[in-house]
Amino acid sequence: MSLQEIISNHVKQAVQASYNVELDTVEFQATRKEFAGDITVVIFPMLRFIKGNPVQIGETIGHYLAEHVPDVKAFNVVKGFLNVEINDAYFTHLFNNILEDDTYGFSAINKNDNAVMVEYSSPNTNKPLHLGHVRNNLLGYSVAEILKASGKKVYKTQIINDRGIHICKSMLAWE
Repeated sequence: MSLQEIISNHVKQAVQASYNVELDTVEFQATRKEFAGDITVVIFPMLRFIKGNPVQIGETIGHYLAEHVPDVKAFNVVKGFLNVEINDAYFTHLFNNILEDDTYGFSAINKNDNAVMVEYSSPNTNKPLHLGHVRNNLLGYSVAEILKASGKKVYKTQIINDRGIHICKSMLAWE
C-alpha cells in the first residue's frame, strides 16, 4: 500500500471519528518547499461536508494522524493545508524492500504488443573512436533497456561497418 493510500485511509477515519462524516476521497498535493512536510492533505474540499474553520479541521485531523499512524512524525497546518511529516524509518523500510526486489520497476512482457527494434550506432572500423560514439552507443542501449523494463519485446541492432564517403575517398586514394 502506498503512503498516499495509508494517509488517505487514516484521514477518512479521522473525519469519521471526529465529525461523523464519511469522505469519498482525500485530495493531496506536493508540500511547498518553504513548509516542513513530506505530503500535504488539502482541507478545502472537505468543507463541503464539514462546516468549520479549515485550520481547526486540519489540526484535528493532524492530531488524529499523529496518534494513530506510527509513520507520521509531525504535522503543521497552514491556511487549510495539512502538511504531514513522515518518519525516516518508513522510507528506510521502503527502500530496503525495493533493494530486495530484483524485479522492482520492471513490467512483464506483454505477448500481445508488437516488438520494438532499437537501432543505434556502432563504431566505424575505418575511423578512430571518439566520445560521440560512446555517447550514442550508451544512449541507444539505455533506450532499449528502458523499453524492455516497460514490458516491450526489444530487438537491439547496430549498423556494423557502415561504409560512407570516407571509404570512397580511401578507395580513390588507394587507386
